[in-house]
This record gives sequence, C-alpha cells and structure tokens, in this order.
Amino acid sequence: MTHASTDRKRMRIAFGANLVMFVVGLVGWHVGDSAGLLADALDMLADASGYAVAWIAIGRSRQFQTNAARWNGTMLIVLGVGVIGEVIHRFIVGSTPHGLAIFAFATLSLVVNGGVLVMLKAYRDSKDVHLKATWIDTRADVIVNASVLLSGAAIAITGYRQIDLLVGLAIALYVIKEGVEIWEEANDND
Repeated sequence: MTHASTDRKRMRIAFGANLVMFVVGLVGWHVGDSAGLLADALDMLADASGYAVAWIAIGRSRQFQTNAARWNGTMLIVLGVGVIGEVIHRFIVGSTPHGLAIFAFATLSLVVNGGVLVMLKAYRDSKDVHLKATWIDTRADVIVNASVLLSGAAIAITGYRQIDLLVGLAIALYVIKEGVEIWEEANDND
C-alpha cells in the first residue's frame, strides 16, 4: 500500500467515525439536554469535514493542502462561536442537563476519538500541514470528550446545571484556540 493510499484510508476511517459520532452526539444532546454534548457533536461534524477535505488534499499541491488546513481551522472557529451562542441561549432560557446521560455519551465519544487519535499519531509532526491539522483536531476532540465526561459525572453528583454551561463555554474557547493554531500552522506553511 502506498503512502498516499494509507493516508486516504486513515482519513476515510476518521471521517466515518466522526460522522457517525456526530449523529450519536445529536441524540446525546437531546437526551442529555447538554451544551457540552452539543459542542462535542458539532466538533465531530467539523472534524468530519476536515477529514474529508484532508482526504481530497492528499497528493495535491502544497497550496491546496494549506487551504485544506485553513478550512479545518475555520470550521473549528465557527463551531466555537456557535457553541458560545448556545451557552448564552441556555443561560437565558435554562436547561436541565442529565449527568448520567452526558457521562455515557461522552464516554462513547472518548473511546471513538481515542482510537482515531492513535490511528492519526503518525501525523503529529507531519510536514503535511493538512494531515497535521487532522491530528490537532483529534487531540482537541479527546480533551473535549474527557471534559464533557467529567462534567457529566459532576452534574450527576451535584445536580448543578451551571457546570454544563461552563464546560460548554470552555470547550468553545478551546476549539477556537485550536482553530487559530491550525491557521498559524497553515500560515507557516506558505
């Protein structure tokens, strides 16, 4: 198997896993009534988009690959801003997050993203910015999943819904930071 075909296979697997987990995450958002789970689900969608664009960029020009990384970063920034809006909305109108449901859905997401992160480890120090961006995204996913999982446990124990709002906001800010990091990597690639 060639290097490009291995890269494409990894991107297909990562894309499929994240697309499925986006749908699962939307179910979790409704069941758990959680801003954190929504952030997680939307992050999965942004990542699926990034994996698809990275797949298309394999074997293309350096400029195309740089633009693919920028797309990935832009999706993360847009996602982060959207989640901030959802957190503000939930703060105003209220919500009743269900800690055990949040914990369960976040655990599933963590297992899936942990597997994808291991698979994409080869791109951690890649000179191909579009592939390195997929590793950065997935690293962020694992951190997001662990945060949501811990918030679900804390909500289940304490019953404080504000934990979900704080975690949703923290995830949004972290995802925006990751998007900016990808843009910086892309700019360094020009």
